[in-house]
Amino acid sequence: MSRAALSHLATPGAVLRLRVTPRAGRTSVDLQEDGSLKVRVTAPPEDGKANRAVTEALARALGIAKSRLTLVSGSTSRDKAFRVED
Repeated sequence: MSRAALSHLATPGAVLRLRVTPRAGRTSVDLQEDGSLKVRVTAPPEDGKANRAVTEALARALGIAKSRLTLVSGSTSRDKAFRVED
């Protein structure tokens, strides 16, 4: 998915809800038909590795810095919520 496809979601204060698949075959961020995000990462879900990989992949897909994303819920869950900071 190109950056332009998801850049409209990067508005300050927006909360992005997503479903994560760790240990996937490839890293990708996909916008589903219902408007939700599905993120696949190759990192395992241990010691925060998957959360870091999700943050990096999401920031790349949105075209913003990693520091602008804050994990607000779901640190140990497959369902996560990130807030886009100013």
